[in-house]
Amino acid sequence: MNAQINSWSKNMAPWVWNLVVIAFVLLIGLLVKGLITLLLNYYKNKKAEDYSFFRSLVTHLSGPLNHFVPLLILIIAMPYLTLKDVLEGTLRNWIGIMLLISFANLLMNAIKILEDYVYHRYDFNKEDNLKERKIRTQLQFIRRVASVLIILITVSLILLSFDNVRKLGAGLLTGVGIGGIIVGFAAQKSLGNLLAGFQIAFTQPIRIDDVLVVEGEWGRVEDINLTYVVLNIWDQRRLILPINYFIEKPFQNWTRTTSEILGTVFLYVDYNVPAEALREELTRLLEGSKLWDKRVGILQVTDVKERTVELRCLVSARNSSQAFDLRCYIRENLIKFLADNYPDSLPKNRHAFDHMPPGAIAGMKDAKMDF
Repeated sequence: MNAQINSWSKNMAPWVWNLVVIAFVLLIGLLVKGLITLLLNYYKNKKAEDYSFFRSLVTHLSGPLNHFVPLLILIIAMPYLTLKDVLEGTLRNWIGIMLLISFANLLMNAIKILEDYVYHRYDFNKEDNLKERKIRTQLQFIRRVASVLIILITVSLILLSFDNVRKLGAGLLTGVGIGGIIVGFAAQKSLGNLLAGFQIAFTQPIRIDDVLVVEGEWGRVEDINLTYVVLNIWDQRRLILPINYFIEKPFQNWTRTTSEILGTVFLYVDYNVPAEALREELTRLLEGSKLWDKRVGILQVTDVKERTVELRCLVSARNSSQAFDLRCYIRENLIKFLADNYPDSLPKNRHAFDHMPPGAIAGMKDAKMDF
């Protein structure tokens, strides 16, 4: 086969033969792209929620393969090109660099295939998703660290492919100790954040989709990056915090071990409130609501103030969002129940008038003045 190819190359002009080889490489690239396009069009019509390993493979590797395969074929076909030695060495070097970059891109997209599989294997949408949140938090951090390592190794290999840079690196080895100390001091905070990220990924004081109260704000963990955490606040603002904040400072995590939570509703009513009737109404409201998880539902008199009685309703829900909605539902309907059935139990101010003439009291009654 090699003899046949050498015979063809000798019978053609060098530039014609080089064009033939390059055209062959481009043809292979177009064939690969066409095949991937057909597969993408085939899977595009399927439901997005139906997981398929092959579809994930095609989706994530289609872009990188479009340039990786032609570059790989070209570097394999380099010995068959008729080029001057100097030009061949330079061309091989640059093609090798482009192939390294393409391969790095291929590896980073291959990690996304694994991520798709894990996301499918551990469904994030079920109610008790503690295990899924643990795995996703670790996977997301590991993917980012792996991507950074791939980029650093690729850049190092590219630099080492240049002789001048290699010689410079050998000369700098004598100063690595001092340079390392200087870089360590300069990048102290960045390294601290990176180590904090490792600690959070594996000890997991917070996870993806955890409900936190931080700096007086309630929200869910939307993203855990290498150096910072994004908190999606209830009103759609985003709170960005350095990752070592969650190692050094206290915060509330409402979903550390489970998403179940208790909610409270306080009512301030008059002294003559019928507490037992309110308990029955609370039970009726809870049994008719899908937000209640049937664990806790009680009403107690928790305090007596100067003019009002404090009632506390303690209810339970599957997660903090449902607990908030349930509290609003209970608060609204208990107030309505009191207003409709026991209006005298709503808070009021009482005034006593001593030693008033009988005629004044009769006059006030005639005027329908209510105290």
